[in-house]
Amino acid sequence: MIELNYRLAKRLANAALTALTASALTAAVPTGGKAHAQEHTLRVASVASEGNIDYEYLEELARRVTERTDGRIEFNLFHGSQLGSIKEQISSVSSGAIDMTLHDFAALASYVEDIALFNAPYIYRDGAHALTATDPQDSEVMADFNEQVIEAGDIRILGGLYRGARQLTANFAVYGPDDLKGEKIRGVPLPIWTTMLEGMGAIPTPVEWAEVPSALATGLVVGQENPLAGIYQTKIYEVQPYVMITGHMQSVLGLFINEDSWQSLSEQDREVFRDVVDEMEQWSLDRVASEEEAIKEQLRDEGVTVIEPEDGLRNEEFRQAVLEKVAEDFPQWTDDIERIRAID
Repeated sequence: MIELNYRLAKRLANAALTALTASALTAAVPTGGKAHAQEHTLRVASVASEGNIDYEYLEELARRVTERTDGRIEFNLFHGSQLGSIKEQISSVSSGAIDMTLHDFAALASYVEDIALFNAPYIYRDGAHALTATDPQDSEVMADFNEQVIEAGDIRILGGLYRGARQLTANFAVYGPDDLKGEKIRGVPLPIWTTMLEGMGAIPTPVEWAEVPSALATGLVVGQENPLAGIYQTKIYEVQPYVMITGHMQSVLGLFINEDSWQSLSEQDREVFRDVVDEMEQWSLDRVASEEEAIKEQLRDEGVTVIEPEDGLRNEEFRQAVLEKVAEDFPQWTDDIERIRAID
């Protein structure tokens, strides 16, 4: 209830601010006059496919923003990597060719290298903590990085989507780091994933998301890691009969917008947009909480072996080994990680 009350209070505060802003704008219109708001159509790209939470998040966010701005902001959504890989999408948001995208914070590392720390494993207590720590409105650490990204890449971070804790899948049973020695595990093509998977004992093999099913089917990699919903919805379990509940990373995707596109919106519409982003954070948190246990049972019904700590999974060994590797590869993150952990 504490998490829900916090989010509700945040939304109410934003709603009040929006109302005050709207009132001030209305008062500024001369008697008998009419305010003519500029209309905007935002091009939004993602790697998500239909059925994934990221896909549904963007669809719902677009619907709410359009509705509450009376159509002043509309969206053209391009899912499934239609507008290129995530690297290409981020570059296009920076240039303004695309207005928005949704992906891991580490995807912005070409502009501000150390922003990848927000994808670091084992630094968040749970999903609510991860969302608070990655929201520039709530987190001084993220606010600091947000200003750097705006300056370096002309990209603004608006908030985040919680996709759940990431879990490991493989075509064999895994109980600890020793079981992954010499095994090729797919990782997101970003350095922090290389560090994490090496810490877990594996040979990291970067593969773009669209190529993961074929990489698993052909044996290019023998495992991968993702939130349970993604594992189930994309039917990864059909070629990966073991799911290990490692919970090694709280998966939060950042919502990124071109800074010029953001500034082109009226202050009133920006406040509406922020309010919807806050609501969608809570939407994602509630969605994951309601689904995860059911998904475990659905996976078992499909014949998947789900391995949890009570089954002998040695999560503390994974945690210690990964954190040691993160400290070795990214010693400059130590202070900011402690600041993140201190966020209520």
